[in-house]
Amino acid sequence: MKKECIAMLLAGGQGSRLYVLTSDVAKPAVPFGGKYRIIDFPLSNCTNSGIDTVGVLTQYKPLELNSYIGSGQPWDLDRLDGGVHILPPYMQEGEKGSWYKGTANAIYQNIGFVDMYDPDYVVILSGDHIYKMNYDKMLAAHKQANAACTISVLEVPWDEAPRFGIMAVDAEDNITEFQEKPKQPKSNLASMGIYVFSWKKLRQYLIDDEANPDSSNDFGKNIIPMMLNAGEKLIAYRFEGYWKDVGTLESLWDANMDMLSRGDLDLLEDSWPIYARLPAEPPAFIGKASLVEHSVVTQGCEINGTVQNSVLSHGTSVESGAEVAYSVLMPGVTVKKGAVVRYAIVGENCTIEAGATVGESPEKCDADKWGVTVLGPGASVAAGEVVKPNTMLNRDHKEVSR
Repeated sequence: MKKECIAMLLAGGQGSRLYVLTSDVAKPAVPFGGKYRIIDFPLSNCTNSGIDTVGVLTQYKPLELNSYIGSGQPWDLDRLDGGVHILPPYMQEGEKGSWYKGTANAIYQNIGFVDMYDPDYVVILSGDHIYKMNYDKMLAAHKQANAACTISVLEVPWDEAPRFGIMAVDAEDNITEFQEKPKQPKSNLASMGIYVFSWKKLRQYLIDDEANPDSSNDFGKNIIPMMLNAGEKLIAYRFEGYWKDVGTLESLWDANMDMLSRGDLDLLEDSWPIYARLPAEPPAFIGKASLVEHSVVTQGCEINGTVQNSVLSHGTSVESGAEVAYSVLMPGVTVKKGAVVRYAIVGENCTIEAGATVGESPEKCDADKWGVTVLGPGASVAAGEVVKPNTMLNRDHKEVSR
């Protein structure tokens, strides 16, 4: 059962900044890019990197996520020796069960799982980032440096640095200081929340951290500073590809539009495929009078209207005379005759009735009033209704403030 390296994927986040889109599901289960869900990216990265044992730590509204992952077959993780394992919080004999209190506590509660595989190294991942990354290269850098911890970092604009955990490094990229969301950052090297640890080292630090009643039990706030203070060798691993934390409505919309541009986020290349669990749907149908430009149209879609610069998930329908532009339509959305959807994110199984208007282009609005319009899963917009830009509606058609 011994493995050189396993991955622990933190997928229990509520995703509160996605508001109505995560009212019923955990953030990693939110649809993305027409055929994917956010968690497909780290799971596919594990498979492509040769990591065949993955623990997925779930917590907030996990039913859909658990069902989606299933046996792990789409990602080639349905293994007899290893594979994918769902790890919710649980109660041991003589203890009171508790939610995962922080990222470090989540791993601490699963020390027994990790010990089953007796790994030399553990990769800690987040389930809510869109990116392609070879973890094997990061592991090789960790081993070559004989580090206790390696943290993947990305250069960010200096004005955005206060939003991240920031690393100060020396000439050889040894981490000399860690600042958690600093007001006065000393560097623009931001932590991506991807770590490689030597397991024996991390195991002891998790135990020591758990014994501190004042700890937040968090990697960025507690474990990393504790290791630095103890003189452990921590190194930065510089990542130069596409990476986006889709923790806000705007960043989720941006990432979908980035995928359409086929720049740094090209999901059509064969060298690093992103796998997904797809429902059995018929082929997409594009009607004779339809117009589809620069868009993703997934299987099971029926398009008889106009679709431009948009991402349509499986099972969506755009009826004749309807228009969809610069929008993301999640699975099962229906846009009826003559309806218009612009600059919007439309949640699963929404219905936009005939002649309704959802959202508007920014050039037709005052700058301070414009924003992406969002409909929560199951919402319905009445015939002829106008949903203004920067508005968010839940399934009960009540407006939700951001």
